[in-house]
Order: sequence, then structure tokens, then C-alpha cells
Amino acid sequence: MFWPMFFVTLGFCSIAVLGVLAVRVGLEVRRFTRAVGDSSERITRAAEDLERAAAPLAGTASRTAQGTGVRPGTFSTGP
Repeated sequence: MFWPMFFVTLGFCSIAVLGVLAVRVGLEVRRFTRAVGDSSERITRAAEDLERAAAPLAGTASRTAQGTGVRPGTFSTGP
């Protein structure tokens, strides 16, 4: 009678350990998801800042290219 009770207890403890590990994994997934969302928002803000910073430079490059006779997007290789 000892061995069946031992294995039942061992099985219960195993299921309890698996349950605790499942809860820990769930909490880590939630934390990771939050970190990915925050990173995505920061990347989006950085891309918007880059677009705002590049707009005046693009206008300046276009005006400079018009004054030199070089088409925008091409490079002159010499005199």
C-alpha cells in the first residue's frame, strides 16, 4: 500500500510543479509582450522624428540640385 500512495503523491507534486511553472511562463510572456509593445512605440516615434528631420533636408537638397543642373537622386562624377 505504500508504493501506490507514494506514486499518487509524486504525481500530485509533479502536477503542482508544472502548474507553478506554467504560471511563471505566463507572467514572463506578459512582461515580454509589454516590452515588445513599448519598443514598437519607441521605434514608431523615432521613425516619425526621422521623417520630420529629413523633410527640410530633402527640400534643401532639391533646391541645391536645381541650382547646379543635377537631377535630384543622381550624382555628378566630376567637372
